[in-house]
Amino acid sequence: MTLNPTIKAILDNYESDNPGTKANLARILTAGHLGGTGKLVILPVDQGFEHGPARSFAINPPAYDPQYHYQLAIDAGLSAYAAPLGMIEAGADTFAGQIPTILKVNSSNSWATSISQAITGTVDDALRLGCSAIGFTIYPGSDGIFDAMNEIREMSAEAKAVGIATVIWSYPRGGDISKKGELSLDVGAYAAHMAALLGAHIIKVKLPTADIEQKEAVEVYKNGDWSTQAKRVAHVRQACFAGRRLVVFSGGATKGSDALYQDARDIRDGGGNGSIIGRNTFQRPREEALEMLAKIIRIYKNEE
Repeated sequence: MTLNPTIKAILDNYESDNPGTKANLARILTAGHLGGTGKLVILPVDQGFEHGPARSFAINPPAYDPQYHYQLAIDAGLSAYAAPLGMIEAGADTFAGQIPTILKVNSSNSWATSISQAITGTVDDALRLGCSAIGFTIYPGSDGIFDAMNEIREMSAEAKAVGIATVIWSYPRGGDISKKGELSLDVGAYAAHMAALLGAHIIKVKLPTADIEQKEAVEVYKNGDWSTQAKRVAHVRQACFAGRRLVVFSGGATKGSDALYQDARDIRDGGGNGSIIGRNTFQRPREEALEMLAKIIRIYKNEE
């Protein structure tokens, strides 16, 4: 694994990390067709927990098989594959060393009435399975956010001590945040910043709208130009320690290919580090998903 100046510059931003953690970040940053570019496309498959297997996989039945997702990510030349414990275990030996993996260590389900997640994996599991990182969701604004912060503080410290990176999904909801406000620019940037402050190496957030949710923030934002998605991406990146932390953006609910391509262009033009796309890949037929991912990769390589 040879590190070019782009990857070395990114790794230099993680000044407190040991060689093991930097090596695992480098594995993600040098994997697949975007290796060495500083851009990432990651396949996350935790929707079985979040939405149930039928809602997640019935539209494309081969996706019930965890090995389908490993193979899709490998064949598409993606940067990493992220999933809960059982999904990773179901292909860990068959696909060992073929793609970096991220163990999602907390999960929720669609029946729960609280905005929270249970711990469903451990750092020891990540070590045992050869994962490059752990993934953890927080819900800024929810009643359980402070417990979640305590949990990721402990798990991230444990992971860093043994050379494993941390990815934080930061999804604001609950409390005084309106449904519309979950996607507002000020709330999204704040959520990304919280993840950076919690020690995340890679931050996952949703693409923000131009709305401003917090009345205290209106004055600060009123003179800015937030008319394009690329400008909003640039602001979220700014909130991630002025770009010193990697930030990737969720693909969200299933949408048309053209919308996904435009999202990728906006993320690229705004200086974001890439996409983490789940349902929009594995709910499509395999060949269609591969074609779509190939085009997204070309966009991030400035080839389209």
